[in-house]
Amino acid sequence: MKRAVVLLADGFEEVEAVTAIDFLRRAGVQTLVAGVTGGEPEGGHAIRVCADCDVASIEAEFDAVVVPGGADGAANIASNDAAMDLIRTADAQGKLVAAICAAPGVVLGAHDLIGTRTFTCYPGFESHVRSGSFVEERVVVDGNLITSRGPGTAAEFAFAIVTYLVGPDEAAKLRRQTLQKE
Repeated sequence: MKRAVVLLADGFEEVEAVTAIDFLRRAGVQTLVAGVTGGEPEGGHAIRVCADCDVASIEAEFDAVVVPGGADGAANIASNDAAMDLIRTADAQGKLVAAICAAPGVVLGAHDLIGTRTFTCYPGFESHVRSGSFVEERVVVDGNLITSRGPGTAAEFAFAIVTYLVGPDEAAKLRRQTLQKE
């Protein structure tokens, strides 16, 4: 069974986080919600989500780390040593790193984790990235990096993660089950 960690910090974008968590779990991916700013991070629109664990307590192996956006949430993740160590380790091991909205710029770009890869993000946050190639696509997959634009692309982002982890057949099945537009 594939395993994923979704990082949540105060100020996270709820649509991006919950869509990824929900779709990953529906696809059979063991999905751990890790609190970066406490056990019940509050999203940017005052919705609280109960974390499964604290990011600093993660010791198990995983196949992916997912970083939702929200400017404040992304900034809180970027300033957390345990969260950044988890992301750096995943990337160095060739595991999937998936970031959406502000996170590709504020989290990955600010810590030079984009490299030479192609990425996308919420408009304007590409200015935080000193390397890589920015494109205005809804979802970009480049090697072990998946990036996406924002709340309106949350389902597409989640499907890209599911496809990467468990394959296109499972993603197509999930797409049908959730009545997504083809």
